Amino acid sequence: MIQGALLIALAALLWATTGVVAKFLFTGTELQAVTLALLRLVVALPFFFVLMRREQRTFARKSTPLPKLTGKTLLPLVALGCFQAVYQGSYLLAVDMTGAGIATLIALCLAPVLVAILAAPLLGEKPGLVTILALVAAIAGTAMLVVSDMDSAGTLRLGGILMAVLAAFVYAGFTLTSRHTSTGTPVFTTAFICFFTAALILLPVVAVSGGFEGLNSLGFGQWLMVAYIGIVPTCLGYLSFFTGMKTTPATLSSIIVTLEPLFVALLAWVFLGEELGVVGITGALILTAAVIVASRSSAGRRPGTA
Repeated sequence: MIQGALLIALAALLWATTGVVAKFLFTGTELQAVTLALLRLVVALPFFFVLMRREQRTFARKSTPLPKLTGKTLLPLVALGCFQAVYQGSYLLAVDMTGAGIATLIALCLAPVLVAILAAPLLGEKPGLVTILALVAAIAGTAMLVVSDMDSAGTLRLGGILMAVLAAFVYAGFTLTSRHTSTGTPVFTTAFICFFTAALILLPVVAVSGGFEGLNSLGFGQWLMVAYIGIVPTCLGYLSFFTGMKTTPATLSSIIVTLEPLFVALLAWVFLGEELGVVGITGALILTAAVIVASRSSAGRRPGTA
């Protein structure tokens, strides 16, 4: 279990580098956020295709029948791809418009608390008093983060905060849809279909918005950064996470994953000079504590999750 927990922690650290590297790209080039979201998926797709094929061969060796991809099972995966497309675009846009640290803290810490609350009307999972208090704490923590950012606030940064909140709601929708419509499709088959769908959705958006024009501003170093985002946090990060999940209880996994926004805040401070201040740090800690409480409560209501 220790090895699995370490792999999940590694995944959180790798994911945390996404926002920081993306911020370097946005400040040094004319690359649009939606274009980077598309490039990230395009770079990762061949990797997930290989993993999907290996997964299928493993099932074949074990003589285990693969779930058939019918219209009924494919539709939820396409829906997840739609959520993924909007999340990737809104999160990276939030990073572009505001800081990497604050965007990630809001987007990723609000989401699990929203899941715990929205699961009540949508999935019939009634939130307890602890979950409701966690939501109140999450809102308070988010407000403190916003207040800490007001020194440099303007239309752009406030817009970025709103985009981060949107990303949180979209990620919550992704999680709830995944939980409600589980079809038994193998992990990497699900990931490939989800990412492929998201790429198909983002492609015309980038084309219409003129996002491809920004590629001309990328030098060799910037292309390496794009490749890094597609390979390290996306491919290796998800591989580490799914591998670690095999031997790590769901409750522990959900808590370890909350390290990601804290990793981002630390990396953004070290490499980007982003400082949250006393109010912001307090808000981040409150928000993280709320996530841990909500995650424990949510996982406790789903004993079948592993």
